[in-house]
Amino acid sequence: MSKLPKIIWSKIDEAPALATYSLLPIVNAFTQAAGVEVVEKDISLAGRVLASQGLAEDELSKLGEVVLQPDGNIIKLPNISASVGQLKDCIAELQGQGYDIPDYPESPANAEEEAIQAKYAVCLGSAVNPVLREGNSDRRAAKAVKKFAQKNPHRLKDFSENSQAYVAHMGGKGDFFSYEKSVTLDKDQKITIALNGKELTTIDGVAGEILDATYMSIKALRAFYKKTIEEAKEKGVIWSLHLKATMMKISDPIMFGHAFEIFFEDVFKKHAQTFQELGVNPNLGMSDLEKKIAGHPKEAEIKADFLAAVESDAPRIAMVDSDKGETNFNASNDVIIDASMPVVVREGGKQWDRTGAADECVAVIPDSTYAMFHEEMVADCVKNGQFDVATMGTMQNIGLMAQKAEEYGSHPTTFELEESGTVTVTTEDGTVLMSHECEKGDIWRMSRTKDIPVKDWVRLAVERGKIEGYPVVFWLDENRAHDAQVIKKVKKYLSELDTDGLDIKIMNVTDATRFTNERIRKGESTIAVTGNVLRDHLTDMYPILELGTSAKMLSIVPLLAGGGLYETGAGGSAPKHVDQFLAEGHLRWDSLGEFLALAESLRFIGQKHDDIKLAALTKALDKANEGYLDNNKAPGRKVGQPDNKASHFYLAMYWAEALANGEDAELAEKFAPVAKALKENEDKIIEELLAVEGKAQDIGGYFHPNDELAAKAMRPSATLNAIIDAI
Repeated sequence: MSKLPKIIWSKIDEAPALATYSLLPIVNAFTQAAGVEVVEKDISLAGRVLASQGLAEDELSKLGEVVLQPDGNIIKLPNISASVGQLKDCIAELQGQGYDIPDYPESPANAEEEAIQAKYAVCLGSAVNPVLREGNSDRRAAKAVKKFAQKNPHRLKDFSENSQAYVAHMGGKGDFFSYEKSVTLDKDQKITIALNGKELTTIDGVAGEILDATYMSIKALRAFYKKTIEEAKEKGVIWSLHLKATMMKISDPIMFGHAFEIFFEDVFKKHAQTFQELGVNPNLGMSDLEKKIAGHPKEAEIKADFLAAVESDAPRIAMVDSDKGETNFNASNDVIIDASMPVVVREGGKQWDRTGAADECVAVIPDSTYAMFHEEMVADCVKNGQFDVATMGTMQNIGLMAQKAEEYGSHPTTFELEESGTVTVTTEDGTVLMSHECEKGDIWRMSRTKDIPVKDWVRLAVERGKIEGYPVVFWLDENRAHDAQVIKKVKKYLSELDTDGLDIKIMNVTDATRFTNERIRKGESTIAVTGNVLRDHLTDMYPILELGTSAKMLSIVPLLAGGGLYETGAGGSAPKHVDQFLAEGHLRWDSLGEFLALAESLRFIGQKHDDIKLAALTKALDKANEGYLDNNKAPGRKVGQPDNKASHFYLAMYWAEALANGEDAELAEKFAPVAKALKENEDKIIEELLAVEGKAQDIGGYFHPNDELAAKAMRPSATLNAIIDAI
């Protein structure tokens, strides 16, 4: 047997990281039988923090090299896109474990603190994805998963007949959409961004790449917030803010902070001096503010003032946890738009108020660029009623994200302007490509989209269209500066491909949403071809409506160099899963996304290397995944029900059975006794797994668990362990 490439399994954070302690030993026991080793690499937030301080290997940078190799193969589980608050909590935990690392300086007072902040900065926001996503995205529901969801529909709550739910955005008045300018570079050259002639940064521009420059007017933003608050009060709806302060780690925390200040304007004015003295930063939310005021003589008064504002009817504020009194402003990373807006639609246009009651809301999404999608989703349901899970069609997505395409790669070129004046984007010969007249405090940003990713994106869209036979819709708006540049490239590259028999459309966001929803309501399916940010929004919204979760989506990234990156869905509920596990020993995380990603990863290697044994292993895993779905072995939500650990046992049992009855004689002989042992000991294994339910678990840390303690907690069945370890 020739040596096959290794699969790299990412060690990440929270619930999927806990699940790995149970799942990975099973995976390796099976895959090694076909000559494939699965190795773990630590790209968790804690791992990245330690690497930034020189106390651990920089595994993320190493994986950045793997994705550039023709045989690179990575299974990437959901990771924390850290806010400042999460970073500080992680640092504190590591310090408590004995690691000699400095505190994160929010406001550096000297060169030493500036250097510390710069080192930690690489851990903030979407630090992982831009490094690994050296390819475009192919996201879709596996047919078996979609079929199961239709047969076993989860509940979507009805919109009331006269629903007051709606989305509010700036409508192209003072937002990023309204000010966007875009150019395509004609040659490789240095590009300088400057404010009033003072350089902010310089980049190496690449021939054929699209550069976008735009800004958010803070004056317009604050006026918009005030207007929506007044409207919410008049309409009697809950006010809720939806941003993405994790991926957009510079711009969106600032927008969050302004909303926090405006909503609690009287409190911030009354205590302005105290907040200034204590270094309160509204961008970090209420949880950080409470830490800053702790022990201050005015602590009780300040808390009472905030509480009075929450309890007033001017207007009601959405809560992230009404039992704990945590509002939409608890922390900037608590409400992430691509996860939170599907909940609004799923719940019938509702959010929860301070009493825990669900009521209709206005979802406030300042920038109209992507708010138009959510606006149409809510308006469609208000007009036509809730979707029918049992009959609705599916949305597949081809997403442009390779080489840090679009806004998600804009962190190094996003600035909160320190003075009013002119921001210019200039070539090395002095030509001004784009400029904006801005005011102090405005958020200016530039993003980039290289040519090779666009060409590959168009190819993937055509390929998927030919496979599925569904309409292919490019979500591009000729009235948006960036999209106008992309449309030129799309038309050029489509002309170079065989598109005979394909139904290919180019539509703006609102029209594309309507077209897709009309088809979905009729049970028809569509391929959405979108940019990087819309990819995120669509591939949470539709799967949550269709499947109940986006974690069950196939998420494949065919890498430009020839390898593959296999992502395992969303981790938005992972923190709650961990909290429940620590309190009760019950982990409700569903690893189906990992099961599906593993099958695609193995399939890729088997096909590329024409390996018969690996093909047999993969075929058996496909059957195991079908068995997992058909027999409904997903983890239960409540303590005392079989959880994530039990779901891994059932995957192993179905996988072994499929191999024992498969076409490869050697694998059948090897796994027949395994299948027999697992089947005969099913009751005993489940009993051993359930024995730990209801008991608090100590794993030595939230961000940086103790491997031995975590493995013990996640592998409590001695019977199962003995069978797996003996393979």
